[in-house]
Amino acid sequence: MKKKDLFGDDVATEGEDFESMLNQSLSVSRRKVGEVFKGEILSIGKESSFVSTGTPTDGSIPTLELMGPDKVLQFKVGDLLEVRVLRVREGEMLLRREDAKGAAAGFESIEDAFDMELPVEGKVLEVVKGGYRVQIGNAKAFCPISQMDLRPGTDSSVHVGQKYEFLITQFEEKGRNIVVSRRRHLEQQKVESEGQFLQTAKPGDQFTGTITRLEKFGAFVALDNGLEGLIPISEMAWGRVASPADVVSVGQKVPIALIKAEEQGDRLRMSFSMKQASGEGDPWLKVTAQYPVGTMVKGTVEKKETFGLFVSLAPGISGLLPRSKWRDSGEAQTYENKKKGDSIDVMVAQIQFEEKRLTLGLPGEQEDQEWRTHSQGPVNPGKGLGTFGDLLKDFKPTRK
Repeated sequence: MKKKDLFGDDVATEGEDFESMLNQSLSVSRRKVGEVFKGEILSIGKESSFVSTGTPTDGSIPTLELMGPDKVLQFKVGDLLEVRVLRVREGEMLLRREDAKGAAAGFESIEDAFDMELPVEGKVLEVVKGGYRVQIGNAKAFCPISQMDLRPGTDSSVHVGQKYEFLITQFEEKGRNIVVSRRRHLEQQKVESEGQFLQTAKPGDQFTGTITRLEKFGAFVALDNGLEGLIPISEMAWGRVASPADVVSVGQKVPIALIKAEEQGDRLRMSFSMKQASGEGDPWLKVTAQYPVGTMVKGTVEKKETFGLFVSLAPGISGLLPRSKWRDSGEAQTYENKKKGDSIDVMVAQIQFEEKRLTLGLPGEQEDQEWRTHSQGPVNPGKGLGTFGDLLKDFKPTRK
């Protein structure tokens, strides 16, 4: 029983109090990149300040992010601050204000941005040998062509005139030699987005994605936040898909549903489904009502094998017409000559619902097997021979 205080309220025992604190500390053992939380400002230094993270590791944040445009501190020790995890590396956690407005909010010095590894806004002026010339404040910077985007493009001029956020990777000669990278900033943003996605998304959530490339095993699709995942070929349609190119094309927007998202090493791997996002549901669930045994159907040959023909009856519903069904028939040659895409008349002979298998037969097969549905008794009881017992009853042996 729990102890009571003078007012009759429960009082936690020493063991219970220790257990609750232990559970609380284990529940937040680490923070992920991209995660947003509120932490208490523990100390404010000249260049860096520290914020509690709810883990054994405190987070550091540039003190400039605690200042306003006039370089005056807007916070004090003990204040709660909403922050995002920017980087976790070798026991160090780097944070930035979640409500910071614009690139490198709160600072004016490009050198400060370089020291603090904060992004700066720049305008791409022109294409030069090996890269681009970028205007950052009153200074000119160089961005190597390989550092402008996550993937190299075919047309370098598409970036000219655009404003982007860059990370400063080199600051020398008092600002006369500045090198920047947009790619590093995009990679950083991607990691942040992955962390946030893992926190909020769950299997079954639906999105709109853009097909980025096709492979034999499926299609890669990008979300609006820049994250990319795979649509396996088996998840592109309810029916059999021979090639992803038969279903989608690069640049096409498609509805998708999340199947799985998991961290593998330092990467986030995601798989999506188009068929589960279609809203039509699995057509196989209606197969027994739509195609009961004995139903005559006009289908389409979708694949020819040595053992028979795979025939599509409707999107997502296919069956096998075994070669043994036509081998000894009078139309054997007709079926032997069937090829992919040809129309064919078949009969639903068997449904194995759990295995999602349909066995098909020839249209005339039903007539040949009608005798199985008849009664085993006489066709005409009035004129029939009757049962074997009736025959014995009427039998009279002759005497010699």
